[in-house]
Amino acid sequence: MPYESLTQKDVWKIVKERDVKFIRLWFTDILGQLKSFAITDDELEGAFNEGMGFDGSSIKGFARIDESDMLAMPDPVTFQLVPWRPKEKAVARMFCDILNPDGSPYEGDPRYVLKRNLERLKEVGYTFYVGPELEYFYFKSDKNPETLDEGGYFDLTTLDAAGDMRRETVLTLDAMGIKVEYSHHEVAPSQHEIDLRFEDALTMADHVMTYRIVVKEIANRYGVYATFMPKPIFGVNGSGMHTHQSLFKGDRNAFFDAGDQYHLSEIAKGYIAGILNHSREITAITNQWVNSYKRLVPGYEAPVYLAWARRNRSTLVRVPMYKPGKEKATRIEYRSPDPACNPYLAFSVMLAAGLKGIEEKYELPDAIEKDVYHLSVDERKELGIESLPGSLIEAVELTEKSDLVRDALGEHVFHNFIMSKKVEWDDYRMKIHPYEIDKFLPVL
Repeated sequence: MPYESLTQKDVWKIVKERDVKFIRLWFTDILGQLKSFAITDDELEGAFNEGMGFDGSSIKGFARIDESDMLAMPDPVTFQLVPWRPKEKAVARMFCDILNPDGSPYEGDPRYVLKRNLERLKEVGYTFYVGPELEYFYFKSDKNPETLDEGGYFDLTTLDAAGDMRRETVLTLDAMGIKVEYSHHEVAPSQHEIDLRFEDALTMADHVMTYRIVVKEIANRYGVYATFMPKPIFGVNGSGMHTHQSLFKGDRNAFFDAGDQYHLSEIAKGYIAGILNHSREITAITNQWVNSYKRLVPGYEAPVYLAWARRNRSTLVRVPMYKPGKEKATRIEYRSPDPACNPYLAFSVMLAAGLKGIEEKYELPDAIEKDVYHLSVDERKELGIESLPGSLIEAVELTEKSDLVRDALGEHVFHNFIMSKKVEWDDYRMKIHPYEIDKFLPVL
């Protein structure tokens, strides 16, 4: 079950016992930016009964000014105290579902988009579980990517300047009911990773939003800046959000088959085939920023080639090795998403792609256990290995033609997302960048 299945009555009890004075109501815009406003405990009853009104026209991708009235309806199961705020007159938070004035779900709410996709899945008896690995950087400020250390993968002590920050971040996440599996220094200088224990997709999307704010808040307390920008430093690895995923039917992992050489069921194979087949058209959602495509280049562990394997981390999809007795851990890892995406939308399109492969019985190509980065163009062509789009505009143009993404997101979010990304691309391409000045001004 998501969270702790808190009820409104449970929330009231905690508010009184813990002297909670302020409750922050959280939701996201279509680009995955966290929005928040606070109410006092005196307003909590009204919030639960009627929702809290706000102007949706001021939120990216929400309503036009002539249809701007929105309601934020707090979800009691997401209630958590905010650990970095004072204990006296404590602060809590709840995620909200965004409603129209008549109480119907607002189709522009990313949380509703994911809920709608999960309801479709529930109709056929499945639960979608995800476990993302979010990477990020610590810098001395938000003005320049000046690193704190020169550490590398799994380094510690003097080579890892952020051990205490990661530890406090993990403790804060745990205090908010978010379970962590691993935390460590990553490959690049000042790069870090904290991996979350798998949960159902809606719970995990809320967790990802909480994770990002916790990482930033703890960093701020230490006087440094944390960023989930996919590629902030040239010449080193960017930050990814490798997303482990599986389908369960009750307590049974639908991806596991003891008789298969890879221990993968036909459902799992269809799911992988769907992800591979539709990966190009969902990339604008899983990698939504201009900067995302500075990471998606060969040579820096970011997978760009449409293939799958078990041990091979140069492929887009990896199937972690099966361990006897660990049937429930059978899963696939989709390696291209980055941690700056909107998790509600990203989980929605990944699920839609996988389900399409299952429903249409897509044929899974052979696993590629060679390092795809070292294959020649002709070798990749012979193996039928395509690549992900190389820029935001290429990705957006593919997404714009995708019925799968349109159906997964709904017409409102689909239209507003595409429009926003085209504006971002135009803004980027019209600017003069330092590279052009350095490269061309002296010679042209």
